[in-house]
Amino acid sequence: MPGENLTRDEARERAALLSVDGYEVFLDVRSAVGDGEEAGPRTFRSVTTIRFRCTEPGASSFADLVAPGVTAVSLNGRDLDPSEVFDGSRIALEDLAADNELVVDAQCAYSRTGEGLHRFVDPEDGEVYLYTQYEPADSRRVFANFEQPDLKAPFRFEVRAPEEWTVWSNGDGERIEKEREALPQKDGGGRRAGGVWRFAETKPISTYITCVVAGPYHYVTDSYERVFEDGTRLEIPLGALCRKGLAKHFDADDVFLVTKQGLDFFHDHFDYPYPFGKYDQAFVPEYNLGAMENPGLVTFREEYIFRGKVTQASYEARANVILHEMAHMWFGDLVTMEWWDDLWLKESFADFMGSFSLVGATRFTDGWITFANRRKAWAYRADQLPSTHPITADIRDLQDAKLNFDGITYAKGASVLKQLVAYVGRDAFLEGGRRYFKRHAYGNTRLGDLLAVLEETSGRDMAAWSRAWLQTAGVNSLTPQVVLDAEGRIDELAIVQEAAPLAPADHPELRPHRVAVGLYQRSEVGALERYARAEVDVDGARTVVAELAGQDAPELVLVNDDDLTYCKIRFDETSLTTLREHLGALTDPLARALCWSALWNLTRDALLPAREFIDLVLRFAGRESDIGVLQMLHAWAESSLVHYVAPEWRETGARALAEGALAELRQAEPGSEHQLAWARFFASLASAPADLELLKGLRDGTEEIPGLDVDQELRWAFLEPLATYGAADEKALREELARDDTASGKRHQVRCLAARPSAAVKEQAWARVVESDTLSNALVEATIAGFVRPSQRELLAPYAEKYFAVIERVWQERSIQIGMDVVRGLFPSLRDSRETVDAADAWLAAHEQAAPALRRLVLEARDDLARALRGQECDAAAGSAG
Repeated sequence: MPGENLTRDEARERAALLSVDGYEVFLDVRSAVGDGEEAGPRTFRSVTTIRFRCTEPGASSFADLVAPGVTAVSLNGRDLDPSEVFDGSRIALEDLAADNELVVDAQCAYSRTGEGLHRFVDPEDGEVYLYTQYEPADSRRVFANFEQPDLKAPFRFEVRAPEEWTVWSNGDGERIEKEREALPQKDGGGRRAGGVWRFAETKPISTYITCVVAGPYHYVTDSYERVFEDGTRLEIPLGALCRKGLAKHFDADDVFLVTKQGLDFFHDHFDYPYPFGKYDQAFVPEYNLGAMENPGLVTFREEYIFRGKVTQASYEARANVILHEMAHMWFGDLVTMEWWDDLWLKESFADFMGSFSLVGATRFTDGWITFANRRKAWAYRADQLPSTHPITADIRDLQDAKLNFDGITYAKGASVLKQLVAYVGRDAFLEGGRRYFKRHAYGNTRLGDLLAVLEETSGRDMAAWSRAWLQTAGVNSLTPQVVLDAEGRIDELAIVQEAAPLAPADHPELRPHRVAVGLYQRSEVGALERYARAEVDVDGARTVVAELAGQDAPELVLVNDDDLTYCKIRFDETSLTTLREHLGALTDPLARALCWSALWNLTRDALLPAREFIDLVLRFAGRESDIGVLQMLHAWAESSLVHYVAPEWRETGARALAEGALAELRQAEPGSEHQLAWARFFASLASAPADLELLKGLRDGTEEIPGLDVDQELRWAFLEPLATYGAADEKALREELARDDTASGKRHQVRCLAARPSAAVKEQAWARVVESDTLSNALVEATIAGFVRPSQRELLAPYAEKYFAVIERVWQERSIQIGMDVVRGLFPSLRDSRETVDAADAWLAAHEQAAPALRRLVLEARDDLARALRGQECDAAAGSAG
C-alpha cells in the first residue's frame, strides 16, 4: 500500500467514491503528564467513529492514520485485524456498503516537531501544554480520517484530560464530568484523575482545520456584538490564551481590539456573518508557522506576545496576522479549495485581505508600505528561483503541498489580487467575494468558480487575466525610457517590459499591468516630490504614456508608483543618479519604500554593486521615518554584507556598517523605536573588541546610552555576538539562562551555545541536529541558527561535504518539517565558491530519484548561492573600477 504521501490522483479517486456524514473523535490525553518515558514515543488514546457513504457498494478505499499502533478497527460492525489492514499510515477498507461506519481505536504519538498533537513542557514551572497543528495533512497523526480538503464533514470532539486542565476545540465546549477511570501511571504509581470535555458539533469543515488545545493555559475573555441592518443580532464570544508564564506580558486588550476591528471590517464588506460561533485565539509554544486559521480556535506562535520592548512594526505584524487568519474564516474555512493546486484561493486572499483590512480598520494605516517593502520582497525572491511556479500550482502530492506555502502562493498572489482590484474596481471585487461565499458556503471550489463570479460583477474577461497572472510564472521588470524635446520637456515617455533576465526559459510571459507612473523633482527646499502622475495599462514589450508628454523633465521616474501591480521596478540613468544623491529627500514614504525595494532587487540581480547598496543605507537609512522599512533595510544591508559583497571587501564593509549603526544609535531619539532598531542592528554587526566591550558594558550597567532600556530580550541580543566571538563562555550563558529560565530563554541559550567559535562546539551542534532526533522543533531551529555564523566560514567548511552525504537520509528518517529545517538551514551557503555550486549540481545529478520536495530545496539553495556569486563578481568589478 502507498505510504504517507497522498497523491492528487488518489484524493480525486477517493472523493469521487466517498462522502462523509460526520466524525466523532475521542482523545484521552491524561498520559501527557507524569514522569518517565517508556521505550518508544509517548502516546495517547484516540478513538474515531466516521460515518460515510460510498457511491459504489462493494468498492475498496482507505482511511488515513499515522500512529505507532492500532488497538482495534471495525467496519460496519465487522471487526478487522489491525495487523492486516493497517500499514502505519493507511487503513485498508474493503467491500464498502452504501452507508458505512468505521471505528478506529489507536495509540497516537505526541509530537515534538509541531506536527500533529504537540507536547511542550515549560522549563519555568514544569507545566505541560498541548496543541494541534495539521496543515496540510497532520490531523491523521491524531485521529483516523480521510485527510483531504474536499471531504468536509461536521466534527464532534470529546477529550479526557488531567483534572486541572482546560480544553478548547473548534466548537463551544463544556466539562461534563470528573472522570476517574483507571489509567495506569507510566511508573506504575496508580491512577490519574481526569475530566471529560465535550464540544459542540462543528459546521462541515476540512480535517486540516480541526483543532484541540489543552493545558493550564491563561485564558482571557471578551465579546463582540453587531446588529445588522435587518435587525438581526450577532454575538461572538471572544477568548485569548497563552502559557501561564507569559501571562504577565500578554496584552490581550490589544489582541481583542484588532479582532473586533477586523470583525467589523469583514462584516461590512463580506455581507456574510461570521459562521463559526465563538472566536478563540491561542498563542502556543514551539509553533512552526505564524498562525493557523482553525475556525473558532485560531492558533498563533507565542512570539507574538512580546516579552520586551519592540517596535510598532512588530505590533503591526501581529495585527496583520490576526486579520489574515480572520479572513480565512471566509476564504478557506467557509469555502475551501478542492485540492492544494488552488491553495491560493485561501492564502493569496488572506494575505491581501490582511493588509486591506489593516489599512481600512486599524491604527496601522501605512500597512501597504509594509506590504510593498516586506511581503513583495518574499515574492520576488521566490518567483526568480528555478522552482518558481504559477500561482495556481501543479500540486502532485502532499510533499508538494507542504513546500508551496511560499512567497508565490502568499505574497505574489496577494500582489496580483491588489492589481486585480485596480483592474476590475474595488466594488466589483468585493461583490464577487460576497457572491462566492453565498454560492459555495461549506463547499469546495476551483479557480473557475471564483473567476465566474468576478466576471459577473466586473464584466471583464477573467479568463484572459487568469492566463496571464495566475497560470504563468515569473516576474516582469518595467523600465522607463524618457526622450526630451529641445526645450527640456518630455517628448515621449515609454515603459519597456521584460521578463526577468534570469527567469527559467519556460516563463517568458509579458503581462498586462495597470500602473501609475510618477514624475518627481526637487523643490526649492530640496524635497524630492511628485509633480505629475498618470495611470496607464501596460501591455506588451513597450507602452507609451501619452498623458505625460509635455511635462517638465523629471529627476526621477517611478513606474508602479503607488504599487498597483506586481513587477520589478527599474530606473533610467537620470533617475538612478538622483537616488544615489537624494534618496533621503524623497518625502512620500511609499514611494521611498518602492525605491529601496527596487534598489535591493538591482543588488540581488547583480546590476548594482552590493557595496553601493550598503553605502546608500549608511547615507540615507538614518532619515527613514517608517520603522518597518528601516528594519527591512537593516536586514538587506546585512544580507548584502554576508552574501553579495566581494569577499575581500567584507571586513571593510562590516566595519563601516558597524560604525554607521553605532553612530545612528547614539544620535537616535532616546527611548524611541528607531533607537531600539539601531541597537539591535549594531549588535548583529559587532565584532571589533571595542564594540564587544560596549555590549558587555550595556549588559552589566557600566555603559549607558541614554534612553536605551536593556531588557531581557535585548540582553540576549547583546550576548549572542559575545558568544559568537568568544567573549562569552558556557558559564556566562548558563548564568544568563538562570536569570531567564523560561522557554524563550532556553531557545536563546541554545542558539548562543551553538554560536561559539569552536570546532568541538560545531561538531556537537551538528550531531544534535543531524544525528539525533531528541531536540524539539524550536530547539532544532535555534541550534541551526547558532551553528551557521557568517564570521565562522572556516569552522563550517568541513560540513559542506557532510551535508550532501546526509540530507537524503535525514529526509527519509525525520518529519517533513524537520527535514525542511535541516536541508534549508544547513546548506553550505557560507562556503560561497563555485566548488559548492558544483557539489550541489553533482548531488542533484546523482539523486534524480530523490523525493521531488528534497530536490527542490537543494535546487533553491543552490540557486541562491549562484546568485550570490554573481553579485560578488559585480561588486568586485566595481571595486576594481573604483
